[in-house]
Order: sequence, then C-alpha cells, then structure tokens
Amino acid sequence: MYQSYFGLVEAPFSIAPDPHYLYMSEHHQEALATLLYGVRGDGGFVLLTGEVGAGKTTICRHLLEQVPEACDLAYIFNPKLTVVELLSTICDEFGIKYPKSNTSIKLFVGLINNYLLDGHAKGRRAVLIIDEAQNLSVDVLEQMRLLTNLETLQRKLLQIILIGQPELIAMLERPELRQLAQRIVARHHLSSLSKKEVGAYVRHRLEVSGAQRQLFPDALIGKLYRLSKGVPRVINVICDRALLGAFVQGKERVDLSTLTQAAHEVFGQQPKTQRNKRLALMGGMVLLVGGALAVSVYQQNQAPQKVAIAQKIVNYVKSVMPSKSVTLPLAPISQSVAVSNDVKPVVDLPTKLEFPTDVPRSRSRAMAYGALFQAWQASYQESGDPCHQAEAVGLRCRTARGGLEELRQFNMPAVLYLLDNQGQPFYATLTKLEGESATFIIGNETKVVTLSALASQWSGYYTQLLHLPLDSHDSILFGKHGLAVQWLSRQLAQVQGRTVQITSATTFDDDLKSHLKQFQLSQGLIPDGAARPQTLARLSAMTDQSAPRLSYQQGGN
Repeated sequence: MYQSYFGLVEAPFSIAPDPHYLYMSEHHQEALATLLYGVRGDGGFVLLTGEVGAGKTTICRHLLEQVPEACDLAYIFNPKLTVVELLSTICDEFGIKYPKSNTSIKLFVGLINNYLLDGHAKGRRAVLIIDEAQNLSVDVLEQMRLLTNLETLQRKLLQIILIGQPELIAMLERPELRQLAQRIVARHHLSSLSKKEVGAYVRHRLEVSGAQRQLFPDALIGKLYRLSKGVPRVINVICDRALLGAFVQGKERVDLSTLTQAAHEVFGQQPKTQRNKRLALMGGMVLLVGGALAVSVYQQNQAPQKVAIAQKIVNYVKSVMPSKSVTLPLAPISQSVAVSNDVKPVVDLPTKLEFPTDVPRSRSRAMAYGALFQAWQASYQESGDPCHQAEAVGLRCRTARGGLEELRQFNMPAVLYLLDNQGQPFYATLTKLEGESATFIIGNETKVVTLSALASQWSGYYTQLLHLPLDSHDSILFGKHGLAVQWLSRQLAQVQGRTVQITSATTFDDDLKSHLKQFQLSQGLIPDGAARPQTLARLSAMTDQSAPRLSYQQGGN
C-alpha cells in the first residue's frame, strides 16, 4: 500500500529471508565466515545458533549464493523427520537413486557412501545443511554423527552444518550426544544488533528498496532498538507497520507517535476489544485511502470531479474516525502535490516512459547499451556482448539494484530495466538526473520525464560502466597484492587527500583496510573494510575524472 507513496521499488521490511537485503553486521560477517569454513572444511560438524529472527536463515540463503562450483550441497529446512525419512531426503537432495519402497538404513548409508567416494575421486566436496536443527531428535542426530564416519585416510567425506535456535546448544550438551559435540569443529552464536547497527540496518534496507530520503529519523533509532531488542525480524515487523501508519496519516516520514503505535499493534499491548476495533478501522481506512491514492496519483490531469470523488472518500473516513486527522496522500512526497479542485502536475513533463512504436522492441537492449557506450565515447557492436566489449576498452560492467539516491551518488549514466503499462519490459539509458526530472535515451528518442515515471515502471535494476582493475574480479581480497591492490591504495589516497608510496609489494593489509573503512563510513556504506563490488564502484565513480556524469557540476558546460 505504501510503496508508491514513499517512492519505493519494493517493500523494504519483508520478513522473507531475501539475501539481497542481508545487512552484514560484525556478528553476521563472523557467522557467514563460520559457514564458509564449513563449506570448505574437511569434515565434521559446524554449528550456527541464534535467537528467533536473528537472521540465521537469511545468512544461509546468502551462503547458497557463494557455494564453490566443486561443492555438492544438500539443504534440509524441515528436519522433523525419522532416521529413514532423513536419509531418503539426503538422497533426494544429492540426486542419489534408491528403491522408493526401501526402509533399510544400511542400504541408504551404503548408497550415500558410494556417492561421497565417487565425488571425492572427482575432487568434489559434499555439504549437508540442516536448518531449524533444534527440531532434530536424538536418534537422528546420532545418525548424523555416524554419517561423518564416512571418510578416507585424508579427510571425512561429508561436512554437516547445523543451524538452529539456542535450544540446539542445550540439546548437544546431553551426555548421550557427547560424541557428536566433540566433532564440532567450528561454532558461532548470532547475537542481536547493537543500537548503532539497528540504525545502519534500517538505512541499508531502505536504500536497497530504492528510498530517496530518510524515512526513520536518527532520533527514533534508540526507541526502535529498545522496542525490538535488536532482533532483525522484530525490527522489520515494527518498521513495516510504522510505514503503513505514516502512509495512512499522510506523513512525510515516521515520527515517534507512529512508531510507538506500530509497536503497540505488533506486540498487542492494547486491550483486545480496543485493539480489534482500531485494527478494523485502520484496515478500512487503508483500503479507502488507497483508493483515493490511486485516483489522485495516476489521474492528476483528469476531470476535477474525480478528485471530488476522492475527497468524498476521505470525508467518509473522517466520519468513521472523527478523532483522527486524515490527510489525502496524493503522490510520493517528492512531488509535493496539494489537494485542490484543479489538480496540475508540478512540471509540464510526461509522467510515463514509452518505447517508440517505430522501433522494434527486440533492439531495446542493444540500443540502450549503444547509448551508454557513446556516453563513454566508446564504440559498440549490437551483435556482441556489452560486458565483453566493455572489457576490451578497459571498462567493467556493474549490474546492481538500488534507487535514485544511489544513482545520484554514482552520478554516472546507466541502463535501466523498465516495464511499460502493459508489463512489457524495455531498456532505456539514463543520461541526466536533475531536480525532479530525468532524461533518457529510449530507442532512437531522447525523453525528459518526471521522477514519478520511475516509481511505477523501474524494477530497480541498472547497469553502469566503470573503470576498475580487470584483475579485481568481484572483490579485492585482504592479504593480497598486485595491480588491483595498487589501484585500491591509489584511489583511496586520492579521495582522502593523502600521499602514498605504491610499489609492486603493496599489500591489502590492516592499514589499507582501516583507510577503506573510513571511506565506507563517509559514503554511508557498511564499514566492514571489505573491498566488494559496491565499495569499488563508488570509489571508481568518485575518482574517475574521465567518466561521463548524470548532472552538470557547478561551473560545467
């Protein structure tokens, strides 16, 4: 309901374990490192525990995106199984064929052993991940221990990662499971976020969802931390409810009263009858005001009587909730459109992007990349892969998902993936972004539109070209040296106004990591000292004097 109102690409506080939204606090980094150790280790058990809603499953989903090519993975998310059911599920996950009527544990173990030996001979590793492992029975855990007995002279053939709530720790302390406990080679307990991390967490999720401004003022973070106790899932539920409340009340951002009321509704701290009555009224209010929003946002240029209809809806809402002040939210706040009987757009520009009818849509992608390459004064062949062509001229493709604020910070042209009113995709090249307007090259045309055009048509995905060291791949690793590390050291020194002596022996050491964290902190990035794609891209965009820009700087042409 509130996404268009706040100019968001998608809901920022969904409780689904989407790794795209994973905020890597220090504890989450350590948890991921523990799991990666488990994937690359030589057998035994790895244990990850944490409170409900701490982010264990999200980290696990993030891990699945980083599994090495030579690793075979089995993932079990419903471990309330018997020994036979678990062994058959492991076979299903690894693709091991077995008689469907089989109930013999010996046969299952023999088939799994043969599979693991065959994989070992081919240089592959096998990893079994069990989520919600606190639900495993003692008998099943003992069978898991016996599976780790499958080994060669050099190493064990199966690595098992157990992910669960703190009850799992107590379970493994039982005397009958002491042999399993002795085989745990790495463990980590994922704790809640600190107050500082809560603020960074909220900002991170809003940025990923395309927020263009701060919807939760810094003054509210302490309150949010106390209400949520730093548990990510609870933060999500409260923030989602608070944004809904701000939307219903027509507020530009969440304030203290809205946040407090959201927490009351989440935790059920009102008398039951009063709470049910208020929730019912709010539900009706959301639907009704949502209808008014649809009328006013998308039909601003229609006849005044349609606005009058919307106003009648608001008047009805006022009548059923006379104690509340109801405001008709007409559009995303950035448009600043007021209620009147003669609604006019802020600027006389189109409010939607359309692909030219005289150009085959099949050429959309190639023409968009052609315009992007032209902005870099580089040649482009429509029949070739754009990223390969970019590397040939010393550039790198970067595809990401974000919002307008992110594009403003990079201040560089980008190819955007858009949808028309019929849901059909097309590509357009963003060449200018100033104030409340954006300039695009679409097909063979140049179009200037209002920013509201993007709210309903942009998926959030974009691709840019950047000057990055070709040997950096996706990241520059700590402890390494080479051309990529030399580039990183040189660019950081340039941004921070330092002089630095760079040689072939320059290493990504603790000193360079400290400077990198300072840069990340100054740019609103997660200050983890890791040279990952977003950090490298931001650094390149700031230091590349030859790069084309979205907007003219003061004193430019």
